[in-house]
Amino acid sequence: MNKIKLKKIIMLIGVTTLVLGATVAFSEPGSENDPLISLSYLESRLDQLKLYIDEKLEGTTNGVSTGMEVVEINAGQSIIGRSGTEIILRGGKATVIAGELGGLSDVTDGKDLKMSALVPPNHLLIIPRDDSRGAYAITDAIFLVKGYYEIR
Repeated sequence: MNKIKLKKIIMLIGVTTLVLGATVAFSEPGSENDPLISLSYLESRLDQLKLYIDEKLEGTTNGVSTGMEVVEINAGQSIIGRSGTEIILRGGKATVIAGELGGLSDVTDGKDLKMSALVPPNHLLIIPRDDSRGAYAITDAIFLVKGYYEIR
């Protein structure tokens, strides 16, 4: 009798395995009843992607210019950047504000601009460190800026 009970239990386990296996094998993933992702999740991710793209195209996000941005400052004001900020003087006159460890990198001429040197117009200047380097406007000035900056 033990052998008959054992055979029945094995048969029951086998039939159950077949039924459950067939259910999993023939189910439709991604159907309306079993979505891979929900529509609301997809729509929220698309909205986030649209905002990200719009920010990149506009070129500025909370005081950080991600593309070249035109910045106008008045005489007596300074534009101060962080490490990696790029500035180009497009109009007016300005002098360099240097830090303790050096000035601004003039990549157009390949030299370091020291404190109080005149900022050459249309030269790409890079601020190498976060130590309050930038440019002081002698007259009203127009800069193209890429990166973090603040006007003081």
